[in-house]
Amino acid sequence: MITVEDLTFRYPGRDEPAVRGMTFSVDRGEIFGFLGPSGAGKSTTQKILIGLLTGHGGRVSVWGKEPAEWGQDYYERIGVSFELPNHYQKLTAAENLEFFASLYRKPSVDPGALLESVGLGEHANTRVGQFSKGMQMRLVFVRALLNDPDLLFLDEPTSGLDPVNARKVKDIVLEQKARGKTVFLTTHDMATADELCDRVAFVVDGRIAALDAPRELKVQRSQRLVRAEYRDGTGELRGQDFPMDGLADNAEFLSVLRGERLETLHSKEASLDDVFVETTGRSLR
Repeated sequence: MITVEDLTFRYPGRDEPAVRGMTFSVDRGEIFGFLGPSGAGKSTTQKILIGLLTGHGGRVSVWGKEPAEWGQDYYERIGVSFELPNHYQKLTAAENLEFFASLYRKPSVDPGALLESVGLGEHANTRVGQFSKGMQMRLVFVRALLNDPDLLFLDEPTSGLDPVNARKVKDIVLEQKARGKTVFLTTHDMATADELCDRVAFVVDGRIAALDAPRELKVQRSQRLVRAEYRDGTGELRGQDFPMDGLADNAEFLSVLRGERLETLHSKEASLDDVFVETTGRSLR
């Protein structure tokens, strides 16, 4: 679906490039996560992919062509949800969607159904200028779905959302994947990426520091230990780590299982945050 080879980009007047030799690909039907702190080059790369920025070095191919080579047909096939709301504030939510739907040649997805899907149905006739940031973010998100796109570019789609509405957005993203759509997800939210993405790329200082499935990244950097938490004879909560290798024959571990009141038992798996810090030496927080 997407192929990027040795991509570079420098904004005019800046000494340092925003993107420095990125190479990656995105498969059809995949949710691909682009993770990193602000200023890492994530949004710049997305803008190149959707054709908002030109003048890059290297090669970018979407469906076998540079975005600019597709012309206006490109925007009939993609959907874009931006990080910041950008609506017509004096129009209602329904009027915003109806206007943008009119820009496409093919019939759009029902605007009313889209608003209902993210809990905005009862606000369809409310002017967007009266919306909270979270409501505007949900409107940005469903606007990207109007043309039933084959390829979705989502920039921080759950930013500013409460857990209930973030869940609605995540479920819709997973529904899009189930329908065979491809999703390019740009975020610094590790939990969202871990939950949704088939593969993630860690982006720092305009470069890709690591790229793999979230599960693989975590397993590769996890400690091969099992931690048992239990109550001793006095009722005090204690914890002890045991090597995972040879665990079935570890007499001390078996003694805890048999003789103590076990409260928790879990492996010491790394989180995606842990992997990011270890790989890049940077924190997203």
